[in-house]
Amino acid sequence: MSPGVAAPRLNGLRVLVVDDEQDIRLGLRRIVSSLGADVAEASNGVEALAAFEQCSFDVVLADLMMPEMGGAELLAEIRSRHAETAVVILTGFGTVQAAVACLQGGAAHFLTKPFDNHEIRRLVRRLGSGILALRHAKDGDDRDVICEDPRMQRVLALVRRVAPTPVSVLIEGESGTGKEVIARRLHDLSAVCDRPFLAVNAAALTDTLLESELFGHERGAFTGADRAHVGLFAAAEGGTVFLDEIASMSSVFQGKLLRVLQERVVRPVGGSKDRHVDFRLVSASNKDLAELVRQSKFRDDLFYRLKVVSIRVPPLRQRPGDILPLATHFLAKAAQACLGPDDGVPEIGDDALRLLEKHRWPGNVRELENAMQRAVIVCAGERILPWHLGLEPEAWAEGDGSEDEATRYEDAKRQTVERFQREFVTRALEQSRGNVSQAASTCGLTRAAFQRILRQLGIARETFTGQK
Repeated sequence: MSPGVAAPRLNGLRVLVVDDEQDIRLGLRRIVSSLGADVAEASNGVEALAAFEQCSFDVVLADLMMPEMGGAELLAEIRSRHAETAVVILTGFGTVQAAVACLQGGAAHFLTKPFDNHEIRRLVRRLGSGILALRHAKDGDDRDVICEDPRMQRVLALVRRVAPTPVSVLIEGESGTGKEVIARRLHDLSAVCDRPFLAVNAAALTDTLLESELFGHERGAFTGADRAHVGLFAAAEGGTVFLDEIASMSSVFQGKLLRVLQERVVRPVGGSKDRHVDFRLVSASNKDLAELVRQSKFRDDLFYRLKVVSIRVPPLRQRPGDILPLATHFLAKAAQACLGPDDGVPEIGDDALRLLEKHRWPGNVRELENAMQRAVIVCAGERILPWHLGLEPEAWAEGDGSEDEATRYEDAKRQTVERFQREFVTRALEQSRGNVSQAASTCGLTRAAFQRILRQLGIARETFTGQK
């Protein structure tokens, strides 16, 4: 993650640290525990397997060289008995070749000693987030809000305070930020969570259809009305009605909605009698309603009825701490929908993660979900690479306009060429499983030229040797 971004909490993740050196076990335990995971220890492979008899573990950090049973043997046992567990091999400098062999044997990763604490946190966080997201997706519970960034946690704190009350709530934020997710969370935490949650998008309906949808209509009220229809306000029966994109309503309909909120009665289209209704209104807008009121484009009396409490959902670019948890959640969800039962969930590679953190996300959370769905479909190996995401890199950096035009052109040209080279050679390496000669032949390059490009871009072929 970027500097200053709070690490996602891995509550519920079970980690086993296996090393014959007590100081290393203690150090790893402290590092991993700081992420919120539950950590157990074992001094060798035999003790580790005994620990598995007491409970299951999601991640194992195992030293390669240990007495009685080393990391390679432990890996083989875990892969045969607990295939869902991610095993990370810890190795000294002189045994890297053996560690690579462990990768080919099913290890999720290997780390060389001495350890970099940040690297350990990053790796465990990435593996753990994916495991917890997959567990969450399998449980079928999509209503929990994925939230690790402090800004979003403050939003949820307000949601928890407001939810038990019956007041109207206005949720504001850009398209794709998750306003309906927040609305559902308000309902789930309310005193009427056992009642219906009914949603409608005001922008998708004309005034006539919106009135029929919300107020109901009598049989014969208009062409095609062959039966009476109970509107959402009545159907809610004390529950929650979520009215999205409320700024799109006409001034005429705004007046009709205001009457409903004031008097708590509706008159179905074509009807002659009012009907009492009981519901809580949660509305949402991707436009600044206060500004529309100042421009006389939205009724001020309705505006103040709607926003007894206002909740603003920040765009994804302002909550970077949520990018990895959301990405891993959507990754697991997409894998469950698109991959076979025996296919593993691919992990997010470091380069892909850096791209996720760097991207501006104009489409917010919805764009991130689409990117992870595409990645699952396009990725043929065990690791998601930047080009799998299908994101359009921004060719022009934001600035004050004072840069020399020629310099900006050359920078953009260089960046574009580098992106092309990186995508081209990583695709070739992915297909050849790290075989440089084969990848160079695929690209129509000599082995020397291909290796020169790898050095220029800082790409290690070993990264691709574990691909399927």
